[in-house]
Amino acid sequence: MEQKSIPRKNITLKKIPHRLSVCKVADVSDLDLSADFYFIGKTDEELSLVCRTEAAPDRTTDREDGWRGFFIQGVLDFSLIGILSELSRILAENRIEIFAVSTYNTDYILVKEENYERALDALASAGYTIV
Repeated sequence: MEQKSIPRKNITLKKIPHRLSVCKVADVSDLDLSADFYFIGKTDEELSLVCRTEAAPDRTTDREDGWRGFFIQGVLDFSLIGILSELSRILAENRIEIFAVSTYNTDYILVKEENYERALDALASAGYTIV
């Protein structure tokens, strides 16, 4: 598989309109699996959830509210390299911490709400299109 990169001007970042929470849960029995937006990650050490803040379950072992997010619009081919790395580098240079989640199609980046506009401004200044 040939590896390739995409110029920044060809990458569009789409804002997620709602506030998000990052949680650790003991099990999925309290989760609304019919919700329109959530990520579940399970390893041998934890069960993590990213969801709309208003949809966060009552019973969590840890929970951090106050996240906002955006994602790379479109479907990313697995042969593309460095996209998430470049986005995170720009945000790191601007001292903005991230929480990244990847799906089969694309990558999602969450930043703390107080850094959201600054993150979008930094990425727009670097040549990314924000919608």
